[in-house]
Amino acid sequence: MTNLRFRRQFPYHLMILPGLLFILIYNYVPMTGIVMAFERFVPSKGMYLSPWVGWKNFEFMLNMPGIYQVIWNTVFIALMKIIAGVVVPVVITLLLYEAKSRWFKSSVQTIVYFPHFLSWIILGGIFVDILSPSTGMLNEFLGWFGIKPIYFLGDVNWFPFTLVGTETWKEFGYGTIVYLAALTGINPTLYEAATMDGAGRFKQAVHVTLPGLLPMIVLMTILSLGNVLNAGFDQVFNLYSAQVYRSGDIIDTLVYRIGMEDANYGVATAVGLFKSVVSFVMISVSYGLAYRFTSYRIF
Repeated sequence: MTNLRFRRQFPYHLMILPGLLFILIYNYVPMTGIVMAFERFVPSKGMYLSPWVGWKNFEFMLNMPGIYQVIWNTVFIALMKIIAGVVVPVVITLLLYEAKSRWFKSSVQTIVYFPHFLSWIILGGIFVDILSPSTGMLNEFLGWFGIKPIYFLGDVNWFPFTLVGTETWKEFGYGTIVYLAALTGINPTLYEAATMDGAGRFKQAVHVTLPGLLPMIVLMTILSLGNVLNAGFDQVFNLYSAQVYRSGDIIDTLVYRIGMEDANYGVATAVGLFKSVVSFVMISVSYGLAYRFTSYRIF
């Protein structure tokens, strides 16, 4: 029986083999480079002949000027993105669900999904032009109301919120897919009962639709906690500059500068390993909470 079952499933094992090889080659083999976090890495000697320094790279990391500000920036920006990444898609989902025109609903969905598929290299150039304090479209619009130009990408106070706003604009449409799918699981008789009780469209949305979405909202919020140290390297790298390091520099961009610009590979690896360990703990906790509160499990 076991051999028959294996022969039947053998084609499926072959189908999954390329994916497993890809993960092995590009995700697990490079993990051997973690050893550089404990070395004073010398490129000419390689990973296995460079001098061993133990925990000194981590000590250097914790004593770096501004390291705690960078950690705070990462957590603050990531948390704001998580909150906005849940609230905005839910609001848009409720509005789309109430739209009666199928053509209008499909058109809006297509439009708001599209930015998700654009890279931050493209969007970075677009936002630099749109948010320019001198010629940007947004500042010209604000000028009609007598508001002075705002340097969104150069002001340390505005930059984190600019990151959150542009990230939310890019991803909220794609995020509505999950919530629109969750709406299909709501029993239609609940709306009929609410109508018979005299509930209008707004009360139906508040007392039927939103509670029906609540388990998915809780699940997506909990799962997002695993990304609390992922503030978005691609976005920040394409939008930030030295004048906003104080509020916009995150762990990933710091690793890039230390490793690629300063060629201090050992410290860069130590910072990256620190982030990975914390992220692993947060992901484990988030999946544990997801299973406890929503019975969600991967396997």
